[in-house]
Amino acid sequence: MSPAHQQLLARLQAREAVVGVVGLGYVGLPLALCFVDAGYRVVGIDSDPQKCAALNAGRSYIKLIGDAPVAAALARGFRAANRFADAGPLDAVVICVPTPLDAHREPDLQYVTRTVDALLPQLRAGMLIALESTTYPGTTEEIIAARVGGAGWAVGTDVFVAYSPERQDPGNTRFCTAEIPKIVSGMTPACLQAAQALYAPAIRRLVPVRNPKTAEMAKLLENIHRAVNVGLVNEMKIVADRMGIDIFEVIEAAATKPFGFVAYYPGPGLGGHCIPIDPFYLTWKAREYHVHTRFIELAGEVNSSMPAWVVGKVAEALNSRRKAINGSRILVLGLSYKKNVDDTRESPSVEIMDLLQARGAEVAYSDPWIPRVPRMRKYAFDLESVPLTAAALQSFDCVVLATDHDAFDYTLIGEASPLLVDARGRFREAAAHIFRA
Repeated sequence: MSPAHQQLLARLQAREAVVGVVGLGYVGLPLALCFVDAGYRVVGIDSDPQKCAALNAGRSYIKLIGDAPVAAALARGFRAANRFADAGPLDAVVICVPTPLDAHREPDLQYVTRTVDALLPQLRAGMLIALESTTYPGTTEEIIAARVGGAGWAVGTDVFVAYSPERQDPGNTRFCTAEIPKIVSGMTPACLQAAQALYAPAIRRLVPVRNPKTAEMAKLLENIHRAVNVGLVNEMKIVADRMGIDIFEVIEAAATKPFGFVAYYPGPGLGGHCIPIDPFYLTWKAREYHVHTRFIELAGEVNSSMPAWVVGKVAEALNSRRKAINGSRILVLGLSYKKNVDDTRESPSVEIMDLLQARGAEVAYSDPWIPRVPRMRKYAFDLESVPLTAAALQSFDCVVLATDHDAFDYTLIGEASPLLVDARGRFREAAAHIFRA
């Protein structure tokens, strides 16, 4: 065991270590608070100065977290910084930055590489770097370990490099960060030991695996499993629709089998930062090994076509009233990618709005979680949420249920909407003014 390794383990075990969490979004902020609860001194690092200012004032910009946990963390020494230079000496750095796709649907690792490059001048013996962002197998070795080694540090002796994929599920009140089993891996046995020492006080159960590639692939498999099964049920939805069969009744019947079947439900498309994006990281990497990942790509095609399917159902519904999308006033219910969260990343609701607007509709939305459309990379809507009243619903030509928040009054929606397109299966009783999408 090297002196640097001994020093790091001792500081982690004594809770004297200072932990930096980079990227204070839906993954990084809950993790930072979890480390605070475990007794570490924690510095959150984010490139957005407004986020840092809000956190240092005791305010949370994520509704699911709220202000109280942030204020409590501040009282225990937590603070947010905009740069590594302002964070002070760190013993462990956990990277939770986005890993999106570029315009060609290939991995865009600029946020990871920028973070590591900014960290290199701050490296010192006895530091641990752990990546949590979802990515292709080989990223930890090829980007992080290679840069650390290139800067003159011996990985596993001087500086320790690990991969531990995030497993957050925003809005899931059953499993908080501390309760979700955590996969951990390291570039060397010493790196794995350091990662386990970091996470053990904060996470109830650790699942060590032999190397980062295994952990990176495990995370992709989790997301690909969901993407493929949702793609299957979305395709089944289209077939059932053509046959006049209620796909939700089909799923409920099949789910009564006590073995061999897991219920997945169709919707207007996949959203969030993981499921619509992460499978294509493996698709891209697999090409290096001359493998064509047909299941992944087919599921991606089906799921990405769902917003257009919903718009087609809107056209069908309006056509039944001798109206066109062009010139119609359409209200989209739910802007977030799933119910009971304020997260719009990759939300199919936003794509539905964009497609409707491109076809000439006057588009509005209502979402109790999102009072105003946030800034997005691909879309620009200058809209505020419409209060959901009978008069408001009746003023639109068509209402589209895209995200089924529990806060919505479904009795009101069903009774007051002149025409309703249901993309979530909330309205099961047949009605002339309700169309299933």
